[in-house]
Formats: sequence, structure tokens, C-alpha cells
Amino acid sequence: MANSDKDISYSDLKALLDKSNKGLLVVDVRTKEEVDRGHIPGSIHIPVDTVESALALDPTEFQAKFGVPKPPLDTPELVFHCQMGRRGGVATDKARGLGFQKDVNYAGGYKEWSEKEGKWGARLACIVKAGHKNAQMMLTFC
Repeated sequence: MANSDKDISYSDLKALLDKSNKGLLVVDVRTKEEVDRGHIPGSIHIPVDTVESALALDPTEFQAKFGVPKPPLDTPELVFHCQMGRRGGVATDKARGLGFQKDVNYAGGYKEWSEKEGKWGARLACIVKAGHKNAQMMLTFC
């Protein structure tokens, strides 16, 4: 893990994602414009200014709005991230204020992720994971 019980490192996040853990929820708290330029595969988008209201939704509303089950308060794998770590930390604190005690912030943010994974690598991982019909052609192209 990174420096505190609230932060997670790139290698920690990568290990969680590689486990294909169904309970893992990665929340991108950046703006829509930032997310449109690239995102961590499998993450959902909840802007930092709406984290509290989103996590306060009942489970049915959360599922309908975000397409994934609402995490329980004791979930061990709730990860927030932004571009460089600050907003992810704010979101982590907001979630803890609502009772989530094991949520963490990916401190390196999308900036570190894209540097280590490569922007195209992250996009292709999403395409392949989603089973895009042209995934093989796109992989060959790269």
C-alpha cells in the first residue's frame, strides 16, 4: 500500500484489477471532459461534487444510475481516483464521512496510470474487456 490507510499505489490497484475481483469498484471522480480523454478500465464516473449524493442513493437507484451494485459500507475494495490524487482524496474523505471505512484513494491518479499503462493501452483494455467486435483488428493495428 501507499503512505497511509487512505492511499493505494499503482501496483496495489493493478493487482486488484488483475484479480478480476467482482467486488472491486473503481470510481473516477474527474470531470466528464477529463474522463472522455481516457479512463481506467472498469471504472465508473461519479464527479467529486456528487460523490456524497451518489453514495447516499438506495441500492436500487445506485444500480440503475451507475450500472453496478452499490458497495456496502464495509466493502474492502472501493477505490477513488482523479487526475493526480487531490480530488480522489476528497472523495475518499466524503465516503468515510458516510460510513465507508475501508475506501482508498489511488494517489497517483489517472496521470500515473496513463504514464504506466499508456493511453492506448488503457483504451484497448476497455475495448477487449467489453468484447468490442473490432477488438482483434484494433489490437493488430497497434
